[in-house]
Amino acid sequence: MNSEFAIEARGLSKVFGDLKAVDDLDLSVPRGQIYGFLGPNGSGKSTTIRMLCGLLTPTEGSAKVLDVEIPGHARELRPRIGYMTQKFSLFGDMTVLENLQFIAEIYSFPKADRKARIEELLNKYDLAGQRRQMADTMSGGQRQRLALACAVLHRPELLLLDEPTSAVDPQSRRDFWANLFRLAEDGTTILVSTHYMDEAERCHRLAILDHGVKVADGTPQDLQQNTGMHVVEVTDDDPYLAQEALHDLPEVASVTQLGIRLRVLIPESFDAPLDIVQGALSRAGINAHIAIAPATLEDVFVAVTMGCEERHS
Repeated sequence: MNSEFAIEARGLSKVFGDLKAVDDLDLSVPRGQIYGFLGPNGSGKSTTIRMLCGLLTPTEGSAKVLDVEIPGHARELRPRIGYMTQKFSLFGDMTVLENLQFIAEIYSFPKADRKARIEELLNKYDLAGQRRQMADTMSGGQRQRLALACAVLHRPELLLLDEPTSAVDPQSRRDFWANLFRLAEDGTTILVSTHYMDEAERCHRLAILDHGVKVADGTPQDLQQNTGMHVVEVTDDDPYLAQEALHDLPEVASVTQLGIRLRVLIPESFDAPLDIVQGALSRAGINAHIAIAPATLEDVFVAVTMGCEERHS
């Protein structure tokens, strides 16, 4: 009987020399959902994905992926998963059609169904007009669609995507996510790593990683509603001066500038956050507009990673 989770990891860790790239990670990814890994470069996202698909052996801990024990039985798992890396990893000196035919051969896709499946993918991912084009002459968005078509050709139950949109334009990113939602609606479980906040908001659930540690886990909405912080937005023509006035306040956890606006995080243990901010600005002779604002995922990320930053500074 299948578990309700496509991925269950307990105490997963990976050490490279003196570097602990992933540190005691617990993870539960429900089937048929898009689950995101949010974090900067070096946070452990890629290492975790490589362990989950059997490319790396954990130093400690274990995982069940599609009810298959990892690392012990990774070979059984590989025909059931698709994997797409950040860097285009197909053959640039082969055409779009040749790449798809090669992947079909690699996965031993039934020959009787192969031609129809490839035609289906060429149409679904808007590649029919490029079928004879060499892959290394394609745009970033076209390469991305080809890589996704190859990753799902064998109809995997689980799709692992390692920062798949880092090298494409915003329109291509939106189109790519539309394709991911269609795959999830058809029952595919998707684990996708990203450092884009707007992409993280699209996920059904989300884990935030920092220095190899999972520092938050939940739906984007739940994470935004439970930051443990008051968020005060300050608007002023000279935000730099306003930031100087607020930065060293003991009550202020973080100040982030966005254009002429500042996002000020104050722990919920402090009452009257508007009074705290207004008092500091008034003492500096600054007459700015201030208001309580709802938390964004960027606010969440700042709030949950501050402890890790201090420990690794």
